[in-house]
Amino acid sequence: MALDKMEDLSLQETVTRAETDEVEGVTLTKAICSTWDQVWNFRARPDDLLIATYAKAGTTWTQEIVDMIQHNADIQKCRRTSTYKRHPFIEWFLPKSAPQSYSGLELAEAMPSPRTLKTHLPVQLVPPSFWEQNCKIIYMARNAKDSLVSYYHFHRMNNIMPDPGTWEEFVEKFMAGKVLWGSWYDHVKGWWKAKDKNRILYLFYEDMKENPKHEIQKIMKFLEKDVEKEVLSQILHHTTFEKMKENPMANYTKDFEGIMDHSVSPFMRKGVVGDWKNYFTVAQNEKFDEDYKKKMSDTSLVFRTEL
Repeated sequence: MALDKMEDLSLQETVTRAETDEVEGVTLTKAICSTWDQVWNFRARPDDLLIATYAKAGTTWTQEIVDMIQHNADIQKCRRTSTYKRHPFIEWFLPKSAPQSYSGLELAEAMPSPRTLKTHLPVQLVPPSFWEQNCKIIYMARNAKDSLVSYYHFHRMNNIMPDPGTWEEFVEKFMAGKVLWGSWYDHVKGWWKAKDKNRILYLFYEDMKENPKHEIQKIMKFLEKDVEKEVLSQILHHTTFEKMKENPMANYTKDFEGIMDHSVSPFMRKGVVGDWKNYFTVAQNEKFDEDYKKKMSDTSLVFRTEL
């Protein structure tokens, strides 16, 4: 057996699935909970840009678009390092004992301004300094069914995420909000409400798929950036799913080896709208729709589950 294969196997044996705990009723990994005080007291700067999403809602895609806008589509600059280092994931923490340690807080604190940061936190758990500093925030939302499918596959391939169990079990956990970063329903509704009083640009994954040019122009306007037509064309070209799937600085194939198993499911899997139809049974779909209707009855928020 090749040496790197053996190293890979021994690494996989040392990787353990995350245990969970809660902060104010929201499920997080025990590692994040252990550093919660530092997360909550994080010092945002006035020129910070925060990219916020529920997990698997087009986070990396949004990050790449923003980076491209900020660097006038300069490919070399945008490939200076991996996504998770360019845009620190503020609450994510892997201790030194993990196969690969990571502290989003440490990375963010060491970074010169202006910073672009990432979070999956629901609005009520966002460090208060972001509101105090009136930071700009971009929130990307994706329909529940496609988010659920993508999240399930991410748990399967990422060996430091909690064990997803079977598809049926994961659907139940998702509906109950007992997954990492809590309830999808509370998350999208909480941020939707917060946009009325804060500098939040609320985007939809489905709109971005349907008309990326229009949505990218919205982001540019929000960031007060103007680019030439050619630059916009370059941004559109390099942020397509196909291009990003080939980009080792965005697709996680060069990072977290032995933790993310792309042979189980690639990090960049399909990036489509409507993939849920390949997974939900008729009965599951009916149950999900009924539950969804109840949980979303108190909001004006509307999602599309197909294009």
